[in-house]
Amino acid sequence: MTSPFTETSGTARRQGFAELAAAGPLQYVVLFTGVPVWLVTGYAEARALLAHPAVVRSPLDGPHRDHVFDDLVNSMDRHMLGANPPDHTRMRKLVSAAFTRRRIELLAPRIREIATGLLDDLAGQASAGEPVDLVDAYSYPLPITVICELIGIPPVRRADFRRWSSVVVNAAVHSPEVYVESALAMVEFIRELIEDKRVDPADDLLSELIAVRDGGDRLSPDELTSMVFLLLAAGHETTVNLITNGVDALLRHPDQLALLKSEPDRLPAAVEELLRYDGPLQAAIPYVAAERIEIAGASIAPGDVIVMALFAANRDDAKYGRGDELDITRPDNQHLAFGHGIHHCLGAPLARLEGRIALGLLFERFPELRLADPDQDPPRYAGLLMNGIRELPVLPNPAGS
Repeated sequence: MTSPFTETSGTARRQGFAELAAAGPLQYVVLFTGVPVWLVTGYAEARALLAHPAVVRSPLDGPHRDHVFDDLVNSMDRHMLGANPPDHTRMRKLVSAAFTRRRIELLAPRIREIATGLLDDLAGQASAGEPVDLVDAYSYPLPITVICELIGIPPVRRADFRRWSSVVVNAAVHSPEVYVESALAMVEFIRELIEDKRVDPADDLLSELIAVRDGGDRLSPDELTSMVFLLLAAGHETTVNLITNGVDALLRHPDQLALLKSEPDRLPAAVEELLRYDGPLQAAIPYVAAERIEIAGASIAPGDVIVMALFAANRDDAKYGRGDELDITRPDNQHLAFGHGIHHCLGAPLARLEGRIALGLLFERFPELRLADPDQDPPRYAGLLMNGIRELPVLPNPAGS
């Protein structure tokens, strides 16, 4: 069977995960990268393993490790997502002090402002009557503008960042040379930005991360560059996918979209269902077993690599019933789109906020929005982690037109 991680067809990808899940909640397979892993497709098993103290990150994790020199590794991977306690506990406490829920909530007016400006531009493009790529026009520029403003990145560097991050987050499908070139360019840029903020701090997250302390503790230089690297590379890409996948799913389920339009108070629940149904990630960053783990009839040996197939787990009929159906009225939607346990995504509240604002304003402004070619299966990025649509041609029809 072809690995669903290499499929660029959404239909083929879903079928691939379904076949894997039908064989059991976890099985020992060889990934397209040549690495043997325990692939976990069951919801209960994924949730249990994500919270298991013996399921840990490994310093050997990461793409093209044989080709990446130590200085670059240290500048990219010394963040809390790749750390275990006690380092993870210390870093998360420091970052949480700067990346607060209140800071996120205060972003709402600015997110609406950015989204409204992009929708104004989209309306101008729509006047020509030609299809518009929602990714380029809306799904990408909204979260990248938000995260860059939050961190304090000048607009002139955002095009460079998009080029680098598209390689970094889909590293497994790029050559080692291309990956190292992009990662090195991004790290050098982050280092320059940090030095600028040290000299001239501003009211942004990076300046606060530089200054934040817990007693005598603070983020080290490598931890700081790694955290910015993580926020930039992962912090926007997941939201791009949330918006694009969510729009695609709603347009392909007109009954669900009609319900949402008639009852807009359902928007928060709809976002949770979209995260479950076609979430931004195919899998979590790989883990390693620190000791033998017995689960679901399998015996995971110490040192074995474990990959949580979040996409499959979030459609597990044993948990949800009708897991392959989109239902924005689904109760108690405890999905795994943002992970679980100590590595649950710290930026999840920001992604949810952007998702609610982006989808709400889009369908308010363009209530007759439709897919340019509903019979086409939009192409997706190949790779282990991300579940993203590359382009989504739509035909906007502004309200009152």
